[in-house]
Amino acid sequence: VQLQASGGGLVQAGGSLRLSCAASRSKFSINAMGWYRQAPGEKRELVASITNRGSTNYADSVKGRFTISRDSGKNTVYLQMNSLKLEDTAVYYCHVTGSWGLLSRDFWGQGTQVTVSS
Repeated sequence: VQLQASGGGLVQAGGSLRLSCAASRSKFSINAMGWYRQAPGEKRELVASITNRGSTNYADSVKGRFTISRDSGKNTVYLQMNSLKLEDTAVYYCHVTGSWGLLSRDFWGQGTQVTVSS
């Protein structure tokens, strides 16, 4: 599975951005999709995830501001980010879990930079 992320950029605090990540067709069935982020000097952390049944999970720091959604027909996951804060600045990585028979794998996108300025 190849993941192509887009939508990052520079935005002022309080602004909005929408990230998209499209997963290529493959022998793997897509299960959960989500976004992680990594700020300089920090560990990569989960931002939000969504299962193939639509159940969502958010980091406490983004609850109420970010919304994750997916279009299963297009194998695409979105992250709508509103009320952005300086501390949201990070490289955002798309993440997908795929399964093929009994085999399960994690797949990662290349990362897209989100920079929030004051």
